[in-house]
Amino acid sequence: MEYLEFELPIKELEEQFEKACAIGEESEVDVTDTCKQIEKKLQETKKDIYKNLTPWQRVQISRHPSRPYTLDYIDAICGESFLELHGDRTVKDDKAMIGGLGKIGDQSFMFVGQQKGYNTKTRQYRNFGMANPEGYRKALRLMKSAEKFNLPVVCFVDTPGAYPGLEAEERGQGEAIARNILEMTRLKVPIIVVIIGEGASGGALGIGVGDKVLMLENTWYSVISPESCSSILWRSWEYKEQAAEALKLTATDMKKQKLIDEIVKEPLGGAHSDREKIFKTVRDKILSTYEEFKNLSPEDLVEKRMDKYANMGVFKG
Repeated sequence: MEYLEFELPIKELEEQFEKACAIGEESEVDVTDTCKQIEKKLQETKKDIYKNLTPWQRVQISRHPSRPYTLDYIDAICGESFLELHGDRTVKDDKAMIGGLGKIGDQSFMFVGQQKGYNTKTRQYRNFGMANPEGYRKALRLMKSAEKFNLPVVCFVDTPGAYPGLEAEERGQGEAIARNILEMTRLKVPIIVVIIGEGASGGALGIGVGDKVLMLENTWYSVISPESCSSILWRSWEYKEQAAEALKLTATDMKKQKLIDEIVKEPLGGAHSDREKIFKTVRDKILSTYEEFKNLSPEDLVEKRMDKYANMGVFKG
């Protein structure tokens, strides 16, 4: 288990707890009361730390190496029913953007999402979750297929941004993202968006238009990352914490600005601390959200979605 800097008090107490339990097992000394006291203090410390997280600490949790990624959610939610589909039918198959058909219960869904890697090799294979234009075109192809067969779409957002390389720009990165945003606003089937990690820049927006946008508690959604913002404004990454605060990128900020629809509570300690619980929570949210939209006509669905996005950013003086 890896710990972030602000989680070190938790690490110390967990180590104390393990040592106390080991002493009890190895000798005849009764350490039950000591273990209970440490366990109680551990829970209190956890609650105290996670209750008062700063925006930058939430950014750190969203990037935790043990945090579940898109395929983890899909595998847990759909099991063996998931069939991954590949390629944009133009250039190649982008490994940073995955998608395919899967079932939750008796209902089929088209799943789309960015996928990061677990180690150096898989991170390079997945291009660190940064999709090229062909990734967004693959996502759109799958969404259009879902529309053709009247299947709801579920998008998992988790990216540090679209790939900024020269070859990506040459193949039309900006156009691919803009096309997705346009086509998603008028897609005639329900779209459910779940932000499960990082939601950075146009890379997130390229699959981020939905009838309902859900955001996990310890995730962020912004036009730019705190580090990049800091380097532009202060010419240094040292001010990333101030940038995170100023960007208003947390789930609470997003909900307050009405840019997302609902915050999904994570287990104490983040999504990675209790994977089974977060998988079940997300599964239930997807099903309950689909129930809200499944009986709407395609015309009503598109009209509601367009009205929702047209009203964003409107403030009364």
